[in-house]
Amino acid sequence: MDYSFLAEAQTIDNDTLASMMDDYGNDVWNYAYFLTKNAEQADDLSQEVFVRAYSGIAHYRGDCTLKTWLLTITRNTTFTYRKSRFFRSSLWGETLALDVEEVSSDLRQMKPEKRISHPSAEVEVMRKAHVHEIWTIVLALPEKFREILLLHLRYELTAVEIAEMLRISQGTVKSRLSRAKNKVRKQYEERSR
Repeated sequence: MDYSFLAEAQTIDNDTLASMMDDYGNDVWNYAYFLTKNAEQADDLSQEVFVRAYSGIAHYRGDCTLKTWLLTITRNTTFTYRKSRFFRSSLWGETLALDVEEVSSDLRQMKPEKRISHPSAEVEVMRKAHVHEIWTIVLALPEKFREILLLHLRYELTAVEIAEMLRISQGTVKSRLSRAKNKVRKQYEERSR
């Protein structure tokens, strides 16, 4: 659906909201999950994001894509939620260890590779192990590098869009992206020795 009309909209109807949720719901949920590492919180945050988009559509000016705007709302909503007493108290006593296998599996499913032929079972197992190892490395990076890689690789946002969304300069985005890729490459090479 073409959402360009939303740049001048003061309100939206339920059908347009449903379309937005169909088109961008997975992106919003996956990003919320990436930020919280908790499926229940991602569910709650995703709903909150679309409520905020619905009630705040007049603030969308069309300066960025609708996806970038929704991901920005997701990020801001998540950070607000993190600061809340409920979030801090819900983590009390729980382990914050990341279930890398579960997240890696989710991330691998987010961006499937284009295949021309069907690989053998052995090749597929090796590929999955390789992808798992790379995502394990990515998820162990500091958040500022993880987030840049995810926004660039998974959501295919440009440096300009990432800079606007994170409120940092394009140079900082490019620098962090380059450093993140180098860190992943270096750690992967060290593990492969």
